[in-house]
Amino acid sequence: MRNFLIKSFATVCGVGFLPFAPGTWATLVGVVITYFLGNNLPVFTILLLVLLVFGIITTGVVEKQMNQKDPGILVIDEVVGVMIALWGLPLIWPVMICGFFLFRAFDMFKIYPINKLEAQSGGWGIMLDDCMAGVYTNIILRIALRCAGLF
Repeated sequence: MRNFLIKSFATVCGVGFLPFAPGTWATLVGVVITYFLGNNLPVFTILLLVLLVFGIITTGVVEKQMNQKDPGILVIDEVVGVMIALWGLPLIWPVMICGFFLFRAFDMFKIYPINKLEAQSGGWGIMLDDCMAGVYTNIILRIALRCAGLF
């Protein structure tokens, strides 16, 4: 039962097992969570931290069980990363859509230091590269919103 719960969390209730683009679907799950909790920043922040900590733990366990570096089924990192990308921003559709695509781009292209963070072992490497992609996305969205006079 314990292994089932760990794998369910790390794969976002099985989203990681989807045959096509599980990371993209998990990112969408993160956007939906953000949309529903985003206006309550203290609750959102606590949930984000809980997901991050449990993500580090569970992805590390599953990676070790599978004996494979960052298996594709592990997608809780995408949920946490996109939540960081949208943290504290106005949750209007243009911002969420841009955040979704920017985050996916940073997650796929892994520019420095995202690529270095991904090289870390265990759950830390799995989670931290997506966290950094989220930070980059958040900064770019803040700059764009400030330049547009919307933030």
